[in-house]
Amino acid sequence: MASDKTFLEYVLEQLSELDDVTFRSMMGEYILYYRGRIFGGIYDNRFLVKPTPSASFMMPDAVQEIPYDGAKAMLSVDNTDDREFLKRLIECMYPELPEPASKRRKSGK
Repeated sequence: MASDKTFLEYVLEQLSELDDVTFRSMMGEYILYYRGRIFGGIYDNRFLVKPTPSASFMMPDAVQEIPYDGAKAMLSVDNTDDREFLKRLIECMYPELPEPASKRRKSGK
């Protein structure tokens, strides 16, 4: 089941306290980025984040869910109404997120 763009817009509005949150559409779902690093996504109208140590600490009772077949489990964010919590969550996760993969082109030599 693809996610509704309305739910994406709601989550983005809740994250509007943060600068530089972007998204990319992928097969009816949405990958979320903060300052260029993937921190989570919208999958089947569920807001899921990577299970970093900070996210696990801040949401000790969060349910782990599989975003799609073959993917690693992520943490379900149920507290989407609390903008301040969401801001702290993503800011705490940021240093623990991997840097984006470099897009080096092969020179062909």
